Amino acid sequence: MQASPYAAPKAQVDDAAPGAPASIWNPNATANWSLIFTPAFGAYLQMLNWRSLGEPGRAATAKGWFIAGLALLLVYVLMGVLLPNEQVADAGARGLGFVFLIVWYFAAGRRQSNFVKERWGKDYPRKGWGRPLFYGVAALAGYYALAFAIGLGIGLARNALR
Repeated sequence: MQASPYAAPKAQVDDAAPGAPASIWNPNATANWSLIFTPAFGAYLQMLNWRSLGEPGRAATAKGWFIAGLALLLVYVLMGVLLPNEQVADAGARGLGFVFLIVWYFAAGRRQSNFVKERWGKDYPRKGWGRPLFYGVAALAGYYALAFAIGLGIGLARNALR
């Protein structure tokens, strides 16, 4: 069977370096996708990568970043609901999110890229992106729907109390 000329390029796995890990998601891409799906998304995928790489301590650290990222998403909703000025809440949430992204990337996000690059370069088995991106889009849609429902409910409750 001949390979399709239209197929996406694949990493070389037959000649992978000795001690190559089980399949992992590209660590650079996990950080890049965090720009769209929040650092919680990247931290979660990197946590799974660290587990595949046999690094439970680093996986635990990534899990901490994942939990912090989820907590920050809750803070965004609370800022939108509790701050009286919508523009201030939006600007505050954006600023806080940007700072968190930068801190996460330099404190933890790029470490995995360096780790993989030092040990295997570009020759390591890679996982596909279809499933995580589907879940990322679904989670983002669910988050916005939940934030909308909470905001609507609180807005209706405030109007009823007036």
